[in-house]
Amino acid sequence: MRYCLALDLKDDPELISRYEVFHRDVWPEVVGHIREHGVSSMEIYRLGTRLFMIMETDDAVYDADRMAQAASSNPVVRQWETLMWEFQAPTPWTPTGQKWVTMDRIFDLQQQR
Repeated sequence: MRYCLALDLKDDPELISRYEVFHRDVWPEVVGHIREHGVSSMEIYRLGTRLFMIMETDDAVYDADRMAQAASSNPVVRQWETLMWEFQAPTPWTPTGQKWVTMDRIFDLQQQR
């Protein structure tokens, strides 16, 4: 399954630059956590302070709630998430206490005549 998610960054060029540096070499434990929970592909794009993530998952393995639960009990993943929150900011539409929010698809070329 494909998920498209959004998150913002704090509007600070130095923080944005540091955030991008961290994402050039994500901690191996974090990458392992993502993969072991059924995420087969993940890309993050940036425009200004808005981040856009495309995530492909294996439906037989991926469960967002189980992945979040495992993240909360993994000290390295928690450390990464705490560090990333120094750079990140919720979008205006993000529910309190959440980070990445799923976007709604409004167009699909394959469904057009």
